[in-house]
Order: sequence, then C-alpha cells, then structure tokens
Amino acid sequence: MTKLSVNINKIATLRNARGGNIPDLQRAVVECQSFGADGITVHPRPDERHIRYSDVMDIKGIITTEFNIEGYPGPEFIKLVKTARPHQVTLVPDPPDAITSNAGWNIAENVTFLKEVIEDLQSVGIRVSVFVDTGIENIRDVAKTGADRIELYTEPYATGYPVDREKAVQPFVKAAMAARECGLGVNAGHDLNLENLSYLKENIPWLKEVSIGHALIADALYYGLEKTIHLYKDCLK
Repeated sequence: MTKLSVNINKIATLRNARGGNIPDLQRAVVECQSFGADGITVHPRPDERHIRYSDVMDIKGIITTEFNIEGYPGPEFIKLVKTARPHQVTLVPDPPDAITSNAGWNIAENVTFLKEVIEDLQSVGIRVSVFVDTGIENIRDVAKTGADRIELYTEPYATGYPVDREKAVQPFVKAAMAARECGLGVNAGHDLNLENLSYLKENIPWLKEVSIGHALIADALYYGLEKTIHLYKDCLK
C-alpha cells in the first residue's frame, strides 16, 4: 500500500495565529499516528511562519512511523536535518518567501549542488527525495544526483482533474514510469485530496508515498481527524 504521510504545517499555522500551544503539535503527531498515518511530514521555512525549527526537535522523538522533512537545502536547513535525522528529506527549490511549493527543481541547472547535498545527507543515513515536475529528461537527470526518490509536484494534476482526469493524469503516469526505469522511487504531493487521490493511485499503483497537509487538515474540520485519516487511507488501498 502507498504510505500516507500527514503534513502538519497547517496545525502549526493555527497554533501560531494565537500564540501559546493550542492546538498542541505533539498531541497532533501522536494522534495522527494512532489514527493510521504512516508518516509525519513538516516543511520548516526560514521565517518559521508555521513549523518552527524547535518543533522539529520537539516531535522527532515521538514519531514512531516515518519522519519526512521538506525544505530548501540551505545551510540552516541542512544543519537541522542532520541533527534531527529523519527517515527522509525532500528537497524543494522554494525561495524563502514562497507561500507554498509551486515548482519542481530544474535538475540540469542544479545537478552539482544537489549531488553534493544528497551525498551529505545520505552519509548520515537519510533517504533523499527530490521535488520535480513531470519533464521526462529532468526526471532522468535526477538519477545523476544519486537521489533515492522523486516527489511529483501534483498541482497540475489536481487542477486538471475536474475537467479531464484521464488527460490530467497521463503526464504523471509517464513521469512515474520514467522514474521507475531509472531506479527511483516515486512519491507525490501537492493539492491531493479525497476527490482526486484514488485515481492517481489507480494509475500509478507503485507510488511509495503521498504527503498531504492542507486538504487533509481542512477535511478534518468537517469529519474529525480520525475519520479523515481513514478516508485518505481508503483512497490508497
């Protein structure tokens, strides 16, 4: 089964809106796991507008599933993840002021940089995934960096799904096939939800992991966190 990693950034955003510790991020981590999440994802940014660097250290000891940290591999981020030692780091090309991830890496322009970062992280036992769009040659270039996996940036799929889901999914199927041919594992994330997740899984059955935050936390307002996690897990069966 494809693993569901719950991104808890939006829980931290809600906490930060009022200060204090409501909602309790550590409690959220424990409950997400007890309700069936296969992993926890965070994406700390330099301005700490949602997940703080201190949060990463606070929750790392209570994660009993898999821990995935996303981010741009600047010096402070690299220092953080080498200290926290998550199971996986997902490298994204976000500038510091990005509202959310909105594009994958241009690998050819960054291959030397990424290769050095990936070697550094793998040397301490961290699996590395690289956030990419569906360009086939770009994905083949990922293999040159030594990365373990790619994470497909799925916003274009989510946008196209209501109009023509077959057309929307085809570039992602082709990209996932290219990655598999190169020996790369395939993750996916961004704007996946209860409407479009099952169809993506149906067409790319070898997906290893999806990372979902915004839609899942929004759905939890209506259904409750436990039921919501079960609904997303059902989409991945």
